[in-house]
Amino acid sequence: MKNILITGSTGFVGSNLLNNLYNDNKIYLIIRKKKQIKNLVKKYKNVNIIFYNKVNELNKKLKNYKIDIVIHCATHYVKKHSYSDIKKLNSSNILLGNVLLDNLKVMKVKKFINFSTIWEDFNSIKDNNYNLYSAYKKGFGIILSYYEKILSTIKFYNLMISNTFGENDTRLKITTILKNNHKKNKLTVIVSKNLIMNLLNINDISTAIALIIKKNVKPGKYLLKNNKDFKINEIIEEFNKNNIKKLRIKWLSNKIIREKIYPYSNLKGWKPKQSGILDIVDTISF
Repeated sequence: MKNILITGSTGFVGSNLLNNLYNDNKIYLIIRKKKQIKNLVKKYKNVNIIFYNKVNELNKKLKNYKIDIVIHCATHYVKKHSYSDIKKLNSSNILLGNVLLDNLKVMKVKKFINFSTIWEDFNSIKDNNYNLYSAYKKGFGIILSYYEKILSTIKFYNLMISNTFGENDTRLKITTILKNNHKKNKLTVIVSKNLIMNLLNINDISTAIALIIKKNVKPGKYLLKNNKDFKINEIIEEFNKNNIKKLRIKWLSNKIIREKIYPYSNLKGWKPKQSGILDIVDTISF
């Protein structure tokens, strides 16, 4: 049993990791909104909550805990930012993580796992940030590298992820939009019939995290992605083939749209097993 601290436990990635790791580990959660605590404690009776209002308070509290592994999922995501987003982008994507990094030694942490985005190097072009969100993630990666240098006894893992899917996803992602529109019999407008996507099941991400926790994995930056890309029309055809009620789609073009992914290192010993086309279809059907 490990002492594992998770940030962003109410988000899509963090909540799924919490659910998978809870039974076999002692879990600590960093929470800033009081209204979230009641539901978490109700579902996870033995979870340990670290509540804070201001970062100075969090900085003091962290020194009282002994943690084996930190999994940093917390983020503030906006595809296109406005001025009002800047404070939240900085607070979630830089400041919170920096406070954690500064307390790793006193907490006696052995492994620090961070999630970032392939948009740091958009379309496979190095340092080509897609938006301000990805620029913040890139910036935190630079800070992470500094702490990696001065904290040589701690293993750091920076995991680059693309599009994810899975059950209980409430984000405005393609699988969720298709699922919700199917339920309501609404038309879904898609930019191209030949939109090519790399979709990774959250369960496969959980498998990667379990591997890093349990095995002596070499620290570094790793890419977590599906081994196969899918055309969106292939997914929709597969869905419609197996459902009486069909997805209603309006295609705007036949243009081939594919985002290239920068070739980061692969995580040795891991490969996706639950990210096939039927897994994607099942998520839309769920």
